[in-house]
Amino acid sequence: MNRRLVAVLVAVLAVFTFVPMASAQSTATLSDIRTGQHNGFSRVVLDLSGAPAEYRVSEVTGVSHCASGNPITVAGPGIQEILAVTLIGAAAHDDNGNLTYTGSRNFATPGLSNIRGVALTCDFEATLGVAVGYANTASWHRVFTMTSPNRLVIDVGL
Repeated sequence: MNRRLVAVLVAVLAVFTFVPMASAQSTATLSDIRTGQHNGFSRVVLDLSGAPAEYRVSEVTGVSHCASGNPITVAGPGIQEILAVTLIGAAAHDDNGNLTYTGSRNFATPGLSNIRGVALTCDFEATLGVAVGYANTASWHRVFTMTSPNRLVIDVGL
């Protein structure tokens, strides 16, 4: 009798060990990229389904695609500097590979004073990369998240 109980317990543990359990999507997904001009700064807003685990920001002179390594030219005239923003725990697709962001992945922003273009540089393994090209290298920037609704905001001063 004890051997039978042990065998059943081992079988149950094996099932729970080797069969992954369904889980809710934990990766924030991108649904839209919006831009706007404000008094003293230009803004890019990434609309997300949730907050990314973290984000990193760096000023660079060029960007490349995270998976292929191919260089990406950010659309827009007169770009002198690029703000590379990497969101960890975010993607532009859902767990089934369906795109959640279907807009342009590299576009000029003619209505903005300093930001000249925006490009997606990465959508791979829960890492989302965005490059914001701007003209005035002496300008300031700030990047922050907001909730209700969830979004990441990128401001670049004039």
